[in-house]
Amino acid sequence: MFKPHSIAGALALLGTLWKALGACAATLVVVVQLPDGKPLSGAIVTVHQSGAERPAAPVSAIMDQIDRTFVPDLLVIPMGSTVEFPNSDSVSHQIYSFSPAHKFQLPLYRGKPYPPVRFEQPGLVTLGCNIHDSMLAYVLVTDAQYFGRTDATGSWTAEVPRGTYRVSVWHPRMHEDSELERQLMIGEGDRAALTLRLARPLQPAPLGAHHSWDTY
Repeated sequence: MFKPHSIAGALALLGTLWKALGACAATLVVVVQLPDGKPLSGAIVTVHQSGAERPAAPVSAIMDQIDRTFVPDLLVIPMGSTVEFPNSDSVSHQIYSFSPAHKFQLPLYRGKPYPPVRFEQPGLVTLGCNIHDSMLAYVLVTDAQYFGRTDATGSWTAEVPRGTYRVSVWHPRMHEDSELERQLMIGEGDRAALTLRLARPLQPAPLGAHHSWDTY
């Protein structure tokens, strides 16, 4: 039978461990804005933790083809992840990428004839279709520990340990020479917020096609 002082000691130890675990984590909120202060939704946020050697665990993702568009037309995945490219369209497609991060081609097909494509190297992979020039998609392969896309309010949130981070933002219509990156230290407190505002307006949306990032 447990003695009262043993039970009290165990409860005190659990309380100490609970406080220690809570002290190791914080809520990181990243807000991305256009030059006029309006929120930028759908932007990709990647967060690298200084001293952390391992990126996020690989995932299995799907990028379909429907009504001559990629669905979704923008993915962010950890390095080592796989992506399936089924064709649920009424016509055949031929997917290709000439991007240095991963060059590949899926010859003309419909349905789901090919195995998933594995993306081993970090970088931006631009996808097109040899049959339909208006089809365009991106797969951003990252070695970051944390990543995601901003919501309708331009915000992205994650639970992260305390430490030093490099926060980067990318959007398909950002100018190629524009870099949106900040260093951030998360110390005391259970919440850290960072607002990043683009210095230049987004590039105009291409004519003759519609993508998820063309709403501005």
